[in-house]
Amino acid sequence: MRPSRRALLTATATATATAAFAATPTTRTTPTTTTSHTDPLRTGFEQLQASGYTTLHGRRVGVVTNPTGVTRDVRHIVDVMHADPHVELTAVFGPEHGFRGTAQAGGSEGRYDDPATGLPVYDTYLKSGKPLADVFTASGVDTVVFDIQDVGARFYTYIWTLYDCMEAARLAGKRFVVLDRPNPVTGRAAQGPVLHKEFATFVGRQPIAQAHGMTVAELARLFNGEFLAAPVDLTTVLMSGWKRSDFYDASGLPWVPPSPNMPTADTALVYSGTCLFEGTNLSEGRGTTRPFELLGAEGIDGRWALEANRLKVPGVRFREAYFAPTFSKFQGKTIGGVQIHVHDRAAYDPVRTGIALLVTAKKVWSGFAWRSDHWIDKLTGSAEVRTMIDAGATTDEVVAAWQDELKAFQKIRKEYLLYG
Repeated sequence: MRPSRRALLTATATATATAAFAATPTTRTTPTTTTSHTDPLRTGFEQLQASGYTTLHGRRVGVVTNPTGVTRDVRHIVDVMHADPHVELTAVFGPEHGFRGTAQAGGSEGRYDDPATGLPVYDTYLKSGKPLADVFTASGVDTVVFDIQDVGARFYTYIWTLYDCMEAARLAGKRFVVLDRPNPVTGRAAQGPVLHKEFATFVGRQPIAQAHGMTVAELARLFNGEFLAAPVDLTTVLMSGWKRSDFYDASGLPWVPPSPNMPTADTALVYSGTCLFEGTNLSEGRGTTRPFELLGAEGIDGRWALEANRLKVPGVRFREAYFAPTFSKFQGKTIGGVQIHVHDRAAYDPVRTGIALLVTAKKVWSGFAWRSDHWIDKLTGSAEVRTMIDAGATTDEVVAAWQDELKAFQKIRKEYLLYG
């Protein structure tokens, strides 16, 4: 990490409106006017549009986005920008699942021309470094804009699409603009273990907490200040009317699933904990109407819910549940397990909950097993969670083991936060 760059980045984040547009520091933050919490939230795109796209004047613009890049009246920002003479939109870049969202997990749409706008759409999925920089160069854009709704978890790949695109834009000599959106599960705190670099993959490129508690603009500033080989020319366009304690339903914005198995903001609330079940032989609820809220396997019965409820995990209760996934693990089979019911969002810690469920599942079900490729280590960021649970550690013991690294991350994170 390179703390010597933090002072510059922190200073630019608090610059005045005049300075933000006139100066050319490593990171420019387009500030918002002071608002009370009674004012409606305005996303980064809404702020950009209201300015007449001032920060994009004279630029050939390409947008990295997916179906979540919409206005509050659910028009896609690509369609809006394409129709507006104040901005020269010349390309679109699609991540995992694609720009229009036609691909399932682990898929993308490839290179094509968008039927609605005629714009060329380039595939960024699984591209990074020079190959992705070459895509930006071939597109002819000089400014890359990012607008995708995140869900607050380290292993949700869109934040690493952000990271990869920032690095590629730097290599290609492009300017990079991030349009901010709310963290749907609040920005109150970081939670969970921090990635160890030797476990880096596309579900975690850099050492951040499992639930990072940041917006995409804040993450972009963190990436630029701590992790990129050298800083990209970065501008962040902030929201107005958002507070760190806000859940998504306070935003007044429509929820568009960022990926096929993230159907609601309730899914996002539990995801940073229960996605850990992807690293086991249990179903994480894919193929149901409640992915990541329903967990189970053949041979599990009501004992799991009873054992999990005995732990009195704050803010949540567990219900015995039976379900038949339509795809993924146990497709077409009726299996038993639990459904998560969060009754106090303020007290709820999704990562602690995920650990409690792993500990109790292993205790009550003799068939419990980790995936043979130890995918759980990639999700948690090290082998520690897996080996501690295998050794019989309690939930409290597992959670206690990551506190020192979490505190170190929280200290760094604090320097890049943009909202109160």
